[in-house]
Amino acid sequence: MNRAPLRVLIVDDEAPARSRLRDLLSDLHGELPVAVREAATPREALDIAASGLVDVALLDIRMPGMDGIELAGHLQQCDPAPALIFTTAYDSYAVRAFEVHALDYLLKPIRAARLRDALLRAAPLQAAKREALGGLRTGARTHLSAAERGRVHLIAVESVIFLRAELKYVTLRTAEREYLIEESLVKLEQEFAERFVRVHRNCLVARAAIAGFERADGDAGEGPWQVLLHGIDERLPVSRRQQHIVRELARS
Repeated sequence: MNRAPLRVLIVDDEAPARSRLRDLLSDLHGELPVAVREAATPREALDIAASGLVDVALLDIRMPGMDGIELAGHLQQCDPAPALIFTTAYDSYAVRAFEVHALDYLLKPIRAARLRDALLRAAPLQAAKREALGGLRTGARTHLSAAERGRVHLIAVESVIFLRAELKYVTLRTAEREYLIEESLVKLEQEFAERFVRVHRNCLVARAAIAGFERADGDAGEGPWQVLLHGIDERLPVSRRQQHIVRELARS
């Protein structure tokens, strides 16, 4: 019985590297049938993977704008999530960590036999936790991701105006629209402490998005403080516990 081809996505910003991997996969076709697609950017990779037609993603680690480790976290939101195999020219601590977390890696220049073995062992990443990949990152992410109607949206962190916890989701607001993301507000605050400030127990606001503060109507001008925002008309309440930020940010 003919085996369905393994659907492989090559993600690398360098065209020669993608071409080399495609050639290697072609050489393996006799013993391991594959259907190959390529992506030169993380955003392109997410668009392809969101179709659900990717079994394995071969991810370069060092790419401009977003590295392969961060991209791996976003790919986990695809349904089904592809298995991930990292490719790298650097035999460093990060590579050893991938082994600890049951993620395979290929050291460039990649050998056909090594690639074949990795693909044969590749399994869906459903059991891997996002926190495991998060522990490998060396800094805050550049993007957040939101799954929506069969597509994964990438949202640049620098475009986020506020993050507000609502039930089991967090509402992410940009100047254009809202997204729902499945993340912890506490962990987002820890990861992006320099960019966001907590104004309420359920809300983080981008420091750069704060246009000012004013009292809410009523109580003869003594009502609770509200945050005025650049780019949108919505105002956010400042909780009593966080009122000190009005003075602190006013002085900065």
